[in-house]
Amino acid sequence: MGYAFAEPNLLQEALTHRSWCVDHLDAGSNERLEFLGDAVLALAVTDLIYAAYPDMAEGQLAPLRAEVVRAESLAELAEQLGLGVVLRLSSGEEASGGRHKPSILADAMEAVIGAVYLDASWDQTLALVHRCLGERIATSAQNPGVRDYKTRLQEYCARRGQVAPRYVLSEKGPDHAKQFMAVVQFDGQERGRGEGTSKKQAEQAAAASAWADLAAEALRHAEPDVDARRN
Repeated sequence: MGYAFAEPNLLQEALTHRSWCVDHLDAGSNERLEFLGDAVLALAVTDLIYAAYPDMAEGQLAPLRAEVVRAESLAELAEQLGLGVVLRLSSGEEASGGRHKPSILADAMEAVIGAVYLDASWDQTLALVHRCLGERIATSAQNPGVRDYKTRLQEYCARRGQVAPRYVLSEKGPDHAKQFMAVVQFDGQERGRGEGTSKKQAEQAAAASAWADLAAEALRHAEPDVDARRN
């Protein structure tokens, strides 16, 4: 990451999954740092894209930020940095593949950013976010929001004067390995289902499924309002 901690204990906490704390009662999990890092990351990316793209409208800035900070993007970054290798996990979580679970990696990435914020100045934190995510920002800025299917569905319904899509969530599995299921409903019916290791991921998967269904309808009925080529 190109950063050396003045307080290494902050980094250790950021890399401690809650499953580790079950057998190590003196250790604190990374959940509080994750909470902080989520907000720090959102502000840092907002700062960077606001300065870098002065001609971009708010309607483009918002989906660009969402694309950069989404859980899947952060999990990919965590994999690239090798965070999974150094996470502190319980033996059970490790045996179930926890070092490669996107939800755990994304949470750890946010926690590390929260730890850097506490350990460093804002300028150092901003520089680190730029080093880690600058290339992804530049790539996503070429077509902001393309993969944000929830936003696309919401805009689709709004154009037709329909009620916004509604997501019904359920979950299964133990706390350390939860799986979430989402069903998206609009136009008076169920339009898509999806699963993921987080609620957001499940909702995006359901929205993507619904968008694929709309695209298929557009091909059948030659409706120009849905661009099927962007799936």
